Amino acid sequence: MEAKLAFSQDSPPISSICAAKVAGIPLSIDPSLAAGSVPTLQFGSGESLHGVNPILHFIARGASFSSFSGQNAIEFGHAVEWLEYASIFLSGSEFENACSFVDGYLAFRTFLVGHGLTIADIAVWSNLAENLRKSKKYQNLVCWFNSIDTEYRDTLNEIVAAYVGKRGIGKSPAPSFKEKVHDSKDPSAPEVDLPGAKVGQVCGRFAPEPSGYQGRLIVRFDDTNPSKESSEFVENLLKDIETLGIKYDAVMYASDYFPKLMEMAESLIKQGKAYIDDTPKEQVRKERMYGIESRCRNSTVEENLSLRKEMVNGTERGMQCCVRGKLDMQDPNKSLRDPVYYRCNTDPHHRVGSKYKVYPTYDFACPFVDALEGVTHALCSNMGLRRVKIYEFSRLNMVYTLLSKRKLLWFVQNKKVEDWTDPRFPSVQGIVRRGLKVEALIQFILQQGASKNLNLMEWDKLWTINKKIIDPVCARHTAVLKDQRVIFTLTNGPEKPFVRILPRHKKCEAARKKATTFANRIWLDYADASAISKGEEVTLMDWGNAIIKEIKMENGVITEVVGELHLEGSVKTTKLKTTWLADIDELVPLSLVEFDYLISKKKLEDDEDFLDNLNPCTRREIPALGDANMRNIKLGEVIQLERKGYYRCDAPFIRSSKHVVLFAIPDGRQQASLN
Repeated sequence: MEAKLAFSQDSPPISSICAAKVAGIPLSIDPSLAAGSVPTLQFGSGESLHGVNPILHFIARGASFSSFSGQNAIEFGHAVEWLEYASIFLSGSEFENACSFVDGYLAFRTFLVGHGLTIADIAVWSNLAENLRKSKKYQNLVCWFNSIDTEYRDTLNEIVAAYVGKRGIGKSPAPSFKEKVHDSKDPSAPEVDLPGAKVGQVCGRFAPEPSGYQGRLIVRFDDTNPSKESSEFVENLLKDIETLGIKYDAVMYASDYFPKLMEMAESLIKQGKAYIDDTPKEQVRKERMYGIESRCRNSTVEENLSLRKEMVNGTERGMQCCVRGKLDMQDPNKSLRDPVYYRCNTDPHHRVGSKYKVYPTYDFACPFVDALEGVTHALCSNMGLRRVKIYEFSRLNMVYTLLSKRKLLWFVQNKKVEDWTDPRFPSVQGIVRRGLKVEALIQFILQQGASKNLNLMEWDKLWTINKKIIDPVCARHTAVLKDQRVIFTLTNGPEKPFVRILPRHKKCEAARKKATTFANRIWLDYADASAISKGEEVTLMDWGNAIIKEIKMENGVITEVVGELHLEGSVKTTKLKTTWLADIDELVPLSLVEFDYLISKKKLEDDEDFLDNLNPCTRREIPALGDANMRNIKLGEVIQLERKGYYRCDAPFIRSSKHVVLFAIPDGRQQASLN
């Protein structure tokens, strides 16, 4: 529906104009209203809307992309709250307080509401457009502002240039700063309805055993299977929790309760609620399937206690037995048909050594330990046997990815990867080492929700979220490929090299500065040199234009390009904008590392062996040279190499003879195979 936006020339509603442009809603501008009039949206039908916020509500609902009004009614409500709050940035007395509040609010968020651009972002952005550019105090706020500025630069800057400085946006009353702080509810946080939960009295935990690297919350290690567990996994699980920024109250182990669990099992036998069964495993499975009671089910207490003693001592007779609960062999849930409570295992335990020869099953230990520790709600993958309230969710499967710890262990043991922190691994430390921000991981998980349906997700969405987080703040540097570079001689270039101080990120002051050397001999990537022709004018980024005078070749290979600077030339008219590096001794040796998936098939079927689907080439290193400023890049720092992509520093500069190692970070676009 086309409409006309009419407003007073002395008080243009910049937020409404910007919102309409971004949302793709056609508006004709009529700045002819009398001074002091509120803006009006006039429709062809003769109807109209008056005031900034009603107009913004209309625009949000009519936007061409779904997230502009939020993903649901609650998010739209939060967006409306921000529309009311936005006008506080036009008040000189409250401006600093408002900036401080929103700066803290954006510390772990990409957008003001939910996980996409909404009307709230545009309203706040437009009210900040005049003042925030001058501010150096609020890093998160500035980066958020610049990310929107970058994404919609052409759309927004035209409006800002035309109207900023003439503003007087609608004066709808805004809540006081203190009221907003104390009454604010995280508009992007998902709400999970925990049955039976009482405010302030919830104690939660995650349940898996420490047989692989994954995260926990209350941290309890259900270490009931010594054949799979190790202290190495425990240490790395705790490191994962630290990496994810999760704070916990205590670290507990199921093995702390082994003596009490032994007493419980003996008590159940004495009460006739459990028995010792020496039936072979395959026969047990068949009997469970058809609801047939074991021949051992009616053994006497004395017979059961005698066999239990054999189990505790780990004798040959005892190793043939297990303790089973006497429940209901006709239960529709076959896993509840006399489940196993204890089984023998002579492998040493990572904490208690060889003290025990019998160990409780996970399903027996968890309810008992939950009760002792006061757990009220358990978060776990789908399974039964719980008196604690369960909030179940499915495992999130990713394409081209193995999540089985047994299969991942094969890669470690066979030296196909470095270790469990390898960037090709789907472990927390692995993907963080590759360059994924924890904030992106959290956003991705929250967007999926706690679904009980099995999900097979593409990696692209996760890396796209990550790019939106790192791009507004990561520093820019320059590199050329060491084995694929060509010298470019500038005949009228500077006789002596000189240095200019330039920003490491043109829109994020927090990224600091860098020193760029300008010289009459510079390096180009071979791909750029091969794309130009004699007589062509090209742009040298951060310098100006140059005209190609000669391209020297030997045996069909370009060996040198000769040209002259033409700094008065227009960068808008050139076809090629190329990166370059001065030919100086201070260039930093780099190793650019690219990764591919460990397996070559998106999803393995149950009957497929992962060994038949291994990707033959999953890591490739490319030598390069970087600008001298890369000596100062820190371990773990994320940067962008101009026109090459995003990288995370895995090994910083030590000396010139040792490469700086940079891991390529996917940006959400389909990656080329390394094969």
